[in-house]
Amino acid sequence: MKHLIYPCIWFNGNAKEAADYYCLAFPDAEVKVCTPVVVTFHIHGKQFMGLNGGPDYKPNPSISFFTICETAEEIDQAWKILTEGGNIMMPLNSYPWSNKYGWVQDKYGVSWQLSLGMPGEQQQRDIFPSLMFTGEQNGKAEKAISFYTSLFENSSTEIMARYEAGEHDTAGNIKYGQFKINDYRISAMDSSGPHHFGFDQGVSLVVNCDTQAEIDFFWLNLTEGGKEAMCGWCQDAFGVWWQIVPSILGSLMTDPEKAPKVMNAFMKMKKFDIEELKKAAE
Repeated sequence: MKHLIYPCIWFNGNAKEAADYYCLAFPDAEVKVCTPVVVTFHIHGKQFMGLNGGPDYKPNPSISFFTICETAEEIDQAWKILTEGGNIMMPLNSYPWSNKYGWVQDKYGVSWQLSLGMPGEQQQRDIFPSLMFTGEQNGKAEKAISFYTSLFENSSTEIMARYEAGEHDTAGNIKYGQFKINDYRISAMDSSGPHHFGFDQGVSLVVNCDTQAEIDFFWLNLTEGGKEAMCGWCQDAFGVWWQIVPSILGSLMTDPEKAPKVMNAFMKMKKFDIEELKKAAE
């Protein structure tokens, strides 16, 4: 079974404002769904969810979005907008892995790696989450990639480049890893440097499931060594946060009569129970 996987970004009431901002930064971005709680938007054809979750969490560079642009002009446009009020982490310049690359954290806290290309990839538009394993998770990127690709169908490891002796990190750590889970591309890297951030609910990965058996499977495996939270949220053994949600939830929540009853039901749940949601909607 192929599952829809996409990132969720936590905002403090300004998800629509941020989504509109990204539509200015990227030529093919568009807002798809807008509610007071959730805003769904696409960039380069990939789905994102903005959650108006309040002030408790905010995105940080432990999960950034690696964005491959087709032209230097596209990068210049995105860079100009995303750096306004933001923080430049790596200047827009030429690097060994790309003739034009820069890393910026925008004014909403969301981090973007903009590039004209990367090892083994043609220069075509793409965007995918990039996981940085810092602090106590540093050195675990390879193990995490192995775990994720074993858990999901239609998965593969595409790139596994390591730091060598004399480079600016721990030899053997992952300098750049790239993999797919259910054909959804993600990259990963270790970083031994001092960082004030790590994985949290500011950016999570959503997995849509059609059946209760699928929900049970992912919940059981992702929470092993991690922890459960409310409303389908869980943290895996590597610190990454996931949302394991039934695909039926979207239709239930867009029905104005059913939505309040369904929300009241799932606010009491940790792992989602599809039958209980359906009963609540009756």
